[in-house]
Amino acid sequence: MDARVSELFCSGNGHGAGSQGVASNGKPGNVFSSSVAPKKACVKNNKKAKARFSRNFKPSNNTPYLPPEAEEGNIEYKLKLVNPTQYRFEHLATQMKWRLQEGRGEAVYQIGVEDNGMLVGLSEEDMRASLKTLHKLAEKIGADITVLREQEVDYDCDEPHKIAEVLIRKVPDDQQFLDLRVAVLGNVDSGKSTLLGVLTQGELDNGRGRARLNLFRHLHEIQTGRTSSISFEILGFNSKGEVVNYSESRTAEEICESASKMITFIDLAGHHKYLKTTIFGLTSYCPDFAILVVSANTGIAGTTREHLGLAMALKVPIFIVVSKVDLCTRATVERTVRQLERVLKQPGCNKVPMVVSSMDDAVTAAQQFAQTPSITPIFTLSSVSGESLDLLKVFFNIIPPLSNSKEQEELMQQLTEFQVDEIYTVPEVGTVVGGTLYSGICREGDHLVVGPTDSGQFHKLTIGSIQRNRSACRVLRAGQAATLALGDFDRSLLRKGMVMVSPEMNPTICWMFEAEIVLLFHAKTFHKGFQVTVHIGNVRQTATVEAVYGKEELRTGEKAVVLFKFIKHPEYLKVGAKVLFREGLTKGIGHVTKLQPNPPSQSEDDEA
Repeated sequence: MDARVSELFCSGNGHGAGSQGVASNGKPGNVFSSSVAPKKACVKNNKKAKARFSRNFKPSNNTPYLPPEAEEGNIEYKLKLVNPTQYRFEHLATQMKWRLQEGRGEAVYQIGVEDNGMLVGLSEEDMRASLKTLHKLAEKIGADITVLREQEVDYDCDEPHKIAEVLIRKVPDDQQFLDLRVAVLGNVDSGKSTLLGVLTQGELDNGRGRARLNLFRHLHEIQTGRTSSISFEILGFNSKGEVVNYSESRTAEEICESASKMITFIDLAGHHKYLKTTIFGLTSYCPDFAILVVSANTGIAGTTREHLGLAMALKVPIFIVVSKVDLCTRATVERTVRQLERVLKQPGCNKVPMVVSSMDDAVTAAQQFAQTPSITPIFTLSSVSGESLDLLKVFFNIIPPLSNSKEQEELMQQLTEFQVDEIYTVPEVGTVVGGTLYSGICREGDHLVVGPTDSGQFHKLTIGSIQRNRSACRVLRAGQAATLALGDFDRSLLRKGMVMVSPEMNPTICWMFEAEIVLLFHAKTFHKGFQVTVHIGNVRQTATVEAVYGKEELRTGEKAVVLFKFIKHPEYLKVGAKVLFREGLTKGIGHVTKLQPNPPSQSEDDEA
């Protein structure tokens, strides 16, 4: 194993973090450096890099370092906070508010660390005084603090010096809770629904699938034990980092009231025949992260590689859970982990695997994962024995949102755009639509237009009530998912893939669009006249290839600009949107480069 990793580090291929970021135990090394070490010094340099950047705060003969403090972001370094003056105290409070705003309600303070990242550490007395000051600061601004970990640092001192890592959480005044969406991927029978059942219900599985029964939506799912639809489950954490789930709360409303951070799991189908549903869940619900669940006893099988490829194509950060470790020997689990590491390090992936085996690793993994897209944490756990489930919960508690406050504010200042993903009829309420607010702000009583219909029209409507995670909500902000009541609006005028937008937007529709694509796989050649199912956000429709510019045909791995035409009805698209298309084994990705709003001619309509 060591020889293989060493060879990977020394290969001289210059892949930066991807080729240099892993030590032989699966922990991240110097993932911030892009230089390639000479062969002789390679192993030595990796040990130094690990000592500086692993964030595990282990004693070292050299002074250990973290990356230098960034001006932006939610991580703050403080050497010590002992008896600050009133002026200094006010300044520190303002600084804490800024870091919380950057992390959209969460900030991490490293105490005993200089601004350049040097781990100096503090004596027991100074550490106690610093944490006391931090408590007062948090109290002043209405935040809660949790000490994530304390570690001794070897700094050539007589008395031991410690550094502490502290999580500070304050739900923004205009929000009920912090919200993260996590898509759950993996092959059929890998244990996805069972894992979610255990996390959200708070009870371990009996080994025969009892935990997953509450997640199923259809009778045939209960009978076969296989998910075929998209279901949503919630896991909450209170301000102190304690789990809030159905074991203590009877309803989703109670969980929402008690929680300051909510993880919404999007449970997707693993079977290949439900692939279109899985792709729809990934493209339309805009998950922040994705979990790839792999069964320890079967390893990488079935749709595992395909799901990993989909997440990477859509640029969704992914981490891995190896489930069912109670059924296997340790050697089998290690073989599955090694198999995953090999796949993740391949040139197509260029990921840095990080095996999480302790609480310390879980804290490190959560922070590294958010900062460096190439880091891929790997958890090994069991839904029956409960082994290592706590590590996954710690990871979920600490993991910060991907988008920063600046991006969020920019989206909120744009005009309202809501993507329609689900349509229901609720007794005594009327028509209800579920989906994600892509941009702007949506309030009860707002007047919007919905469309496009088959003829390309938009209809006026008024928003009734709004619900998030099954509890009432008055204001919806960009990036949040919710259900909106539309009263007596005619359901037959609605379909999945529509948008509800502000009338001032003057939305344009298109029958044809150009996209710059890469053909990932095709058995023969891809040419004019070929039909594929196109996924663009919440849009899913069959389209015909009208032209391949600059080439007669495409083969696997080739790039081109292609003109597509929808065959059923026009759609609302945006330039730059990610495109994913498939037909049988044919698959490709790309992005929209140009829209052509002109409808097809009358003669074409007659022929159709």
